[in-house]
Amino acid sequence: MTTHDVLVLGGAGVDTTVYVPELPLPYRDTYHVPPVHDRIGNTGAGVALGCAALELRTAFADLIGDDPQGALVRDALRGVDCAFGVAAAGTRRSVLLVGPDGRRTSLHDPKATPGERLPRSLYAGIRARHAHVSIMDFARHALPDLAGLPISTDLHDWDGVNDHHKDFAYGADLVFLSASALRDPAAVMRDLIGRGRAHTVVCTRGADGCLVLTRDTPDVRAFPAAPLPGPVEDSNGAGDAFVSGFLYGTLNGLPVAECARLGAIAGAHACAVPGTHESPISRKLLLERAAGA
Repeated sequence: MTTHDVLVLGGAGVDTTVYVPELPLPYRDTYHVPPVHDRIGNTGAGVALGCAALELRTAFADLIGDDPQGALVRDALRGVDCAFGVAAAGTRRSVLLVGPDGRRTSLHDPKATPGERLPRSLYAGIRARHAHVSIMDFARHALPDLAGLPISTDLHDWDGVNDHHKDFAYGADLVFLSASALRDPAAVMRDLIGRGRAHTVVCTRGADGCLVLTRDTPDVRAFPAAPLPGPVEDSNGAGDAFVSGFLYGTLNGLPVAECARLGAIAGAHACAVPGTHESPISRKLLLERAAGA
């Protein structure tokens, strides 16, 4: 029996957000900055919280540390059906430098432990309509366990070459990635369709919107970004919000163009609120903005 709409595997951590006067930050011994905050962060947590805010029944399984950062993660995800194992090296952390225009530089500590795996017991009993697998090394071994289930993944700033991403890139049905490290996004998207199992590839381009390629259409289609609902706060979490909006459309059987529009609206919302994942767009607000767009 299906008990959840979305199962998210891997990718919770803590973001330490520092608002700086400019990026890149010139060298100086000391900068006085606004209050520094520790917040729930990282990609899997963002997708899980975004989907839950859209009233998708969401489950989440991950490895986090037995440390204060792990306690913060557990507390922030209380509204999601979670199963946690212990990460030997502790909870993943990022320091996010955010400029006045909302752009960010992320300093990420993956807390990786070679050979560590996400225990199958954390997710084997969950019956979901869809699985979203974060590109954590310890989660790649779960891909075969999810056979028969639609899988999505986010390759983030993949350059199209790095081997770390390839199991995820060619093992998912719905692939998200950013254009930030790609010289020819269309060529990489066609490679993912041609060599992998993907039926849809979505390449996000920030303020320039996104590109979409599907297995049954030969041309890469461009879709615009959504207008920001207010002044830019920061761009942290915008990509994960886009994924959750797109998944909402997918799981409701909407056409790809509408899924891209919902993703864009969710991503724009994330840019207009402070923090990373604390204030994801609600289902009601997403649909209201989609109806008014």
